[in-house]
Amino acid sequence: MYNVKIVETAKEHEDAFAVRKQVFVEEQGVPLHLECDAEDASATHFIMYEDNAPVGAARLRNIVDDAAKIERVCILQDQRGKKLGALIMREMEKYAISINKKKLKLHAQSYAIPFYEKLGYAVTSPEFMDAGIPHRAMEKTI
Repeated sequence: MYNVKIVETAKEHEDAFAVRKQVFVEEQGVPLHLECDAEDASATHFIMYEDNAPVGAARLRNIVDDAAKIERVCILQDQRGKKLGALIMREMEKYAISINKKKLKLHAQSYAIPFYEKLGYAVTSPEFMDAGIPHRAMEKTI
């Protein structure tokens, strides 16, 4: 059984960062200093567990009064294809609504654009590079 929750404890924080490190640093080659940045201190972090094992993570940052930015969405490689990315996104959207956000923004890796489009996000920028990976800005009104 999969469970998504807001990170509240040091252990949950460590679990979220372990998933992010495995996906972004080890798998995709993003330098650690770019993956773990100053924004982590003020972001709301989410962790996904299968039973007690961490399998996914993400963070949400306030950017203006009515908008937030979804970042660092990741699912461990052996867990992909199970609609877990959509599950963590829905939970983050529910939370954003609960804190009165009207718009969500994100920078999607270009290969993942169809995933986000299925969730109602629209591309709002030309392609750009971030950490050596092609991205496009996207947003959704909630």
